[in-house]
This record gives sequence, C-alpha cells and structure tokens, in this order.
Amino acid sequence: MIVSSAPGRCGVVGNPTDGYGGSVISSSLSERATVRIAPAEAVTLHICGHEESIGCPDALALNGGFCDVAKAVMTRYPEVFDGPRFRLEADTTVPIESGLAGSTTMLVAILGAVLRLLDRTLPPHEIAEVAREIEFDIMRCVCGFQDQYMAVFGGLNHMDFRGKDPNSTGERVYATVENVAIHQPNIPLLLASTGVRRHSGSVHKGFRERWIEGDPEVVGGYERAAAMARSGKVAIMAGDWERLGRLMNDNHAIQRDLGGSGDANERLIAAALEAGALGAKLAGAGKGGTIIALHQDPELLADRLRDAGAARIIPVKPSAGLTVDGEL
Repeated sequence: MIVSSAPGRCGVVGNPTDGYGGSVISSSLSERATVRIAPAEAVTLHICGHEESIGCPDALALNGGFCDVAKAVMTRYPEVFDGPRFRLEADTTVPIESGLAGSTTMLVAILGAVLRLLDRTLPPHEIAEVAREIEFDIMRCVCGFQDQYMAVFGGLNHMDFRGKDPNSTGERVYATVENVAIHQPNIPLLLASTGVRRHSGSVHKGFRERWIEGDPEVVGGYERAAAMARSGKVAIMAGDWERLGRLMNDNHAIQRDLGGSGDANERLIAAALEAGALGAKLAGAGKGGTIIALHQDPELLADRLRDAGAARIIPVKPSAGLTVDGEL
C-alpha cells in the first residue's frame, strides 16, 4: 500500500501576494490530508466518503464533485491506467472551504501517491509547480503558489515569488523557500474558523481581474503587502512579536479595504484585538473561512474567540510537508 500525506496551511503575513510576484510568510498545520492507494480489481476513487469508478482516461471529466481533485491528477498522468488497477482513498482533517488550502492539500497528497505509483521522483519545487499547474490549468481554479509550496515543504516559511508570472507558460521560475521556524519555533499564533464556507478561487477571481487591469489600489496594495512579508521575516528572526503583529494588522487593512474580508471575519478579528492580540487578519482568501491571530496567551484568546462565535479553534503547529511511504 502507498500512503501519502500533506498539511494544510495558514497565511501569517503577505498573502495573497503569492499570486502576484510577491512574498508570503506561511505556516503549515498539524491538520492533514491522507491518501492510500491499494491494489484492486478496478480503478476506484473514494474521496471524503464520495466514490466513483474510473474505467479509462475518457471517464476523467470533472463534474464538480469531491473526486475531481483525484481525476485532475490522473488527467495529468493518464499513464496510471497502464499499470495494475487500484483503489485510491483519501480523507482530511483540514476544514473544507475554510481558507486553509484544504483542496490543494488533498491534491498534493494525491499527486505524491500517484508519483510513487508511477515510480517517479521529482524535486519538491517541481512537485509544487506540477500541483499548481493541475489546479490552475485542469481544475480552472484561480490561485497563487503559496498553497502548493506549503503542502510540499511544510514548516514555517518565508517564500519569495518574485519573478513568477501566474500566467506564464515559459521556463519555470522556482520560488525561494526559507524555513524561519529554526529561529523562533514557538510563535503564539491561533486560528479561528468563522464557520462560513467558500471556494477560494471565487474570492481571488475578482482581485486577479483588477490586478491584470492595472487597478492602482490592488497593485499598490499588494506591493506593500509583499514588503510586509519581508519585514515579517526580520521580525520573526528577532522575536519581535509587536512588530509582527503590526504587520499582520496592516496586511489585513489592505485586504479589508479592497473588499476581501467579510462580516464574520471582522467580528472575530475585532474580538481578538479586544482580547489583546498583537495582530489579527485573514488566514486565507477571506469572505469567511478563517482568521489568524497573534497573542501572548493563546488559551485566553481561544476562550474569547469562542465567546465571539468562532466555530472552531486551531492552534498553529507547523508540521512536515508532503510525505510518501510504501509501494503498490
């Protein structure tokens, strides 16, 4: 049996500039997607309780269902049908449509398992780039590069995406990934889910269109947010949580003023700041999903956020990236 696993992620500062040649600090989570591939009489997909049988490559058309993410990976690698038949099972502890890269995490875990099935070895940067290609070109999801790189690398990273054109079909430009957890392994960060589910691609689409059109508010805002991530790296290395908190607040102000936040986000962010959080912002695309807050007493903050209506509290505990074990 092949077993593959990849973590969810939360944006600490700099998001969403990973899709615009910017920089981001992001942390992986202990919440993960897990995939198992075992021998079977026919190719069968079982994703989060939803099952489809796939007889041949012609049956890989996406239909908006849970199995689309596996079918998209198999569309990229149709040679999986040349070998033994198998059953692919996948589940996840990453909250669905919560702004924590749940779908990308699942895609990367499936991709890792399929590559092992095909006996293919790719460097981690290439796995992240292939995952992004599948999501952007096959699944038609408007996305940056942060989610794929975090699912592959894991950890707490400063990632530099300068020189990466999200629409480029030319030679690859790999992101620079720097682990900053080695300097400060215990940053007091906490996630709070609003309970509002939404698809991140639908949130990003409008901002992408405005950026392509050269909207100065979007272009200028994202340039400032990217610079905040680079300043955030310095703050983390120095253990300067007050400075990191200010950067998080400034980052959120940009997204809020552009229309990327929502009532549920703002309610929890206000509650976090009233409870003494040094910084609080969107952890992902916004319009619901999850917020991230920096507080010297995460347990106190968790209680205050529950009182404010948080649907779920998730401690930020960086974990390993993509892992793949076993063989078919």
